[in-house]
Amino acid sequence: MTIHDTHPFADPDPDPVRRLRGRLGATVALVTTGAGSHRAGLTVSSLMVANGEPARVLLLVDPDSELAEALTPPVRAVVQLLSWSHRDLADAFAGTAPAPGGPWRMAAFADTEWGPVLTGASTWAGVSVESAAEVGWSLLLTCVIDSVTVGDDAEPLVHRRGRYVRPAR
Repeated sequence: MTIHDTHPFADPDPDPVRRLRGRLGATVALVTTGAGSHRAGLTVSSLMVANGEPARVLLLVDPDSELAEALTPPVRAVVQLLSWSHRDLADAFAGTAPAPGGPWRMAAFADTEWGPVLTGASTWAGVSVESAAEVGWSLLLTCVIDSVTVGDDAEPLVHRRGRYVRPAR
C-alpha cells in the first residue's frame, strides 16, 4: 500500500474554465417538459433570467441529454427552483445517482400546460422555447417566460464547486 500526500483522483491538469464556472455558484433548477410517458427532465444550474418584454430564461444544457432532444423549438417547459430537501432528486435527474424506476418516481409532479411541476415547488416558470444554438460544449436554449410563480425560498438548493451548499444567511 502506498500513502499519497496528494488526492489520488485530483486532476493533474485542471480545466481553468470549469474551475471558474464552479466558483460562480447557482441555485439548482429542474427543467421538465412533456406529459405521461413522454416526459423529460434535467437538473440545470447554468441559467440566467433576462428581464424585458418579453422576459426570457437562458439555459445551458447537455446537448446529448434527453431534455435537449425534447426541447426542440417550439415546445413548452417548466423551470422550477429546487430546495435543499430535493438534493437526491437533483442528483437523479442529473444522472449522477441511482433512481430505481426512474427519477419521476422519486417525487410527485402535477401536470401544467408547460409540463410537469414538482409538487411543492414554490418558485417556477412556465416557458416557451424560442431558439436553440450550440455554444461551446452546451446547447443554449432561449426561452420566453409565459408565467411565473414566486414563493418562499427558505432553503434553496445551491451548487458551488461541485457540491451542494446551504447559502449563508
